[in-house]
Amino acid sequence: MSSPAARTASVRFILATLVIDALGFGLVVPIVPSLVLKLSGLAVSDASIWVGGLLAVFALMQFICAPVLGALSDRFGRRPVLLLSLSGICVNYLMLAWAPSLAWLFLGRLIAGATAANASTANAYIADVTPPAKRAARFGLVGAMFGIGFVLGPALGGVLGAYGLRLPFLAAAGLAACNVLYGAFVLPESLPPARRRPIEWRRANALGSVRVVLADRNLARLALAWCCNWFALGALPSSFVLANQLRFGWDTRHNGMALALAGLGSAVVQGLLVRRINPALGEKRAAIAGALLTASAYFCMGVAPVGGVVLLGIMLQALGAIANPAVQAMVSASASADRQGETQGALSSLQGMTAIMSPLFAAWLFSTFTRPDALVVFPGAPFLASALACCVGCWAVFGLRPVPELVSAEGGVTLPVSTEAGGNR
Repeated sequence: MSSPAARTASVRFILATLVIDALGFGLVVPIVPSLVLKLSGLAVSDASIWVGGLLAVFALMQFICAPVLGALSDRFGRRPVLLLSLSGICVNYLMLAWAPSLAWLFLGRLIAGATAANASTANAYIADVTPPAKRAARFGLVGAMFGIGFVLGPALGGVLGAYGLRLPFLAAAGLAACNVLYGAFVLPESLPPARRRPIEWRRANALGSVRVVLADRNLARLALAWCCNWFALGALPSSFVLANQLRFGWDTRHNGMALALAGLGSAVVQGLLVRRINPALGEKRAAIAGALLTASAYFCMGVAPVGGVVLLGIMLQALGAIANPAVQAMVSASASADRQGETQGALSSLQGMTAIMSPLFAAWLFSTFTRPDALVVFPGAPFLASALACCVGCWAVFGLRPVPELVSAEGGVTLPVSTEAGGNR
């Protein structure tokens, strides 16, 4: 991994891996609510609680297991952890394809959540092979790869779902299996033995990982901003399909195409614009601007009187995608080379903790405001809560201490977020 050509090739593989992962996930997003409706026989307002529960159990297992897998990647390398997580995702999709009941759906999501270390381990891999000054752009490419997957995935899932609700899961399982084989034969290890470290079990757990980011004020604020962004996102998988179905009569194809548009916008912004916008604005200003744009996006989705306003919200959300790479770059810059896996695992663990609460809360709001006895029928309520969460994230980034390193980052060079972060190591 010492030559520039080898590093470039490995990054390309990681990005290709994330495209396939996102494609597989995007395939099933428009389908799961319909499958829950079919298996449960419940009304839309009641079925939304089960959809939120499926998302929450996935996030719960990710919250518990992500710091362990992050620590394992620091000890044994990134490659075996990536292959393990990819194998778990493949098993999950097969279980979803043949699930005879809601219980099987939940079991499949538990397995997927336990092995869902792709993002954190992939980010640690990229940090291993990328100079600090270029990490924001590289993390932007990570987001772009997810965006590309979400362009093709929901659209393809919506089309395949029209022929059979199980078909998209089989397609996703096949993609995941190909990804495992690809990685087994192609992916090199990015973490040399000299940079590996023993596992510290007191830190390799959910609560221990939280302490990693709470030990420093700036890092804690960045973690709060990260959690707010992901909390807001929880309204999409839990409520987007059902809300549009109720308000505008959209079917799986309409929702699939709308989600594909969201992925396309995110891919364009994070793949092409982040590398230009973030250095020009600086990481802090980019994070604040992105949070405000995303808040506006969710507001539009929440109050949309017609489907066109939802599409406007999707475009604003795409522009707001400049926020996450900026936050992630500042967090990554605060970690030493031998703790990238631990830090990314901690971030993933916090993301998982947020994702436990977010879909349940969004599903509860949706159910409360869509029941026949609701005082006010308002399917867009979860999206207004998401807009508020983005505003809180904006406040968190705005309050970062103006230490010299952060000032330098605003000039376009990604350096440690605070001098305290280095001292804590």
